[in-house]
Amino acid sequence: MGNNNFYDNKGSEQEAANMNESVNPEEQGVGIEDVAPDAETVEEAEAVEEVNTLESQVEELQKQVEKEKKEYLFLMADFDNFRKRTLKEKSEIIKNAGENVLKGLLPIMDDFERGIKASENTDDSTAIKEGMVLIYNKLKKYLAMNGVKEFDPSDDTFDTERHEAISVVPVADEAQKGKILDTVEKGYTINDKVLRHAKVVVAQ
Repeated sequence: MGNNNFYDNKGSEQEAANMNESVNPEEQGVGIEDVAPDAETVEEAEAVEEVNTLESQVEELQKQVEKEKKEYLFLMADFDNFRKRTLKEKSEIIKNAGENVLKGLLPIMDDFERGIKASENTDDSTAIKEGMVLIYNKLKKYLAMNGVKEFDPSDDTFDTERHEAISVVPVADEAQKGKILDTVEKGYTINDKVLRHAKVVVAQ
């Protein structure tokens, strides 16, 4: 009986040893690092990586927005300076142009003064008239040089864009209706734009 127990115990120990040998990962060539990680751990790692990536992108976008904001403010300031400078230059051009026009009239004023002084010492109306005509032609030429011209005298059809009717005269002839009978005050244009409407008498 004692021998049977001995063999039985011996057999159990052998079976346990065999079992240990069959499940030993190191003897089967499987390391600890080869064991598959937990699924939740992988998801957490991926989530952390994604958050880090998004934070990095947000930071880059914020830097880009700040850069573009500074550039926008710089452009706005530059445009404002350009606008102010342009308005100032335009004002100077208008001012200088007005001064130049008035300066060009001064020699004609001198002619008028000389004509008035000369008329005091003569009774020759013909000479006075000739002097007045010379001054008138000089003024007319100067105005033309600056783009100011009178309306075409042959234009005898009433046009509200160019004429102002100060009087209306009834006529029997239908062909005369709407025609200009008399010009009380000449009209002028400056660079083909109406500077002053002509005051006329119109047939109706």
